[in-house]
Amino acid sequence: MKKYNWLTLWALAMITFFSTGCDSEDVAPMPTINYQKIAGGLTETADIKVEVYSTDKLFTGYNPLHIALFDAASGKQIEQASIKLQPMMHMMDKQHAAPAENPTTDRAVDGLFSGAVVFTMPSGDMGSWTLVVEVEADGRKTKATVPVTVVESATSRLKSFVSKTDGAKYLVAYLQPQQPKVGVNDLEVAVYRVNSMMDFPADSKLTLELNPEMPAMGHGSPNNVNPVHQSVGHYIGKVNFTMTGLWHLHLTLKDGAEEAGKVYFEVNF
Repeated sequence: MKKYNWLTLWALAMITFFSTGCDSEDVAPMPTINYQKIAGGLTETADIKVEVYSTDKLFTGYNPLHIALFDAASGKQIEQASIKLQPMMHMMDKQHAAPAENPTTDRAVDGLFSGAVVFTMPSGDMGSWTLVVEVEADGRKTKATVPVTVVESATSRLKSFVSKTDGAKYLVAYLQPQQPKVGVNDLEVAVYRVNSMMDFPADSKLTLELNPEMPAMGHGSPNNVNPVHQSVGHYIGKVNFTMTGLWHLHLTLKDGAEEAGKVYFEVNF
């Protein structure tokens, strides 16, 4: 009898173990370190749940976004899908979009599809933002429209200028360094051309010249590297901070040999 009871308990334990193991594969794990859920909702067809994550509140400027997809009926995470992002500002008499970078792969990494949006203005009395997430997965093509809140960045991280060479408007977004230090830092900005209120293609034709300045001290710094285009409008270089304090990162943007415009970003540490 004791042997029978022991075998019964062992069998029940194994059933529980394997049942739990199967459930853990089917039920989607939630993003963990440094991510917070900022929006979510069902697609128009109500069969896919969309969740949007970021490392912080959304702000005016370049925001990396991470999308998680779930089957609405089973709760199982969708690991393969094609995703397109379209931010939309809704104002009283008009609408406009903003630059967006879609996930570059159709396979989730750690359960997330990563892209980015450059929000051009804060939410408020002037208007409100929604994020349209278009999804194509398992033969299903649908979309979810979720409201998002955007705050004004404490330090401006988005600049614009009208080109002196072709009259087009350009947006310049600051990406790096996020944690500046004394010494050489990676510098990254992204540049977009404003073709219309709905079309913001990434730029690759401009050349950038960097001139760091510490206005309070009246000096610059040596050993800087001008940002060079890498991909999808991202320009990467090096900036050398010789001391702590407020710096102005002056960027001259050229179209060929001619100056198209100038912008600068503040970095204070």
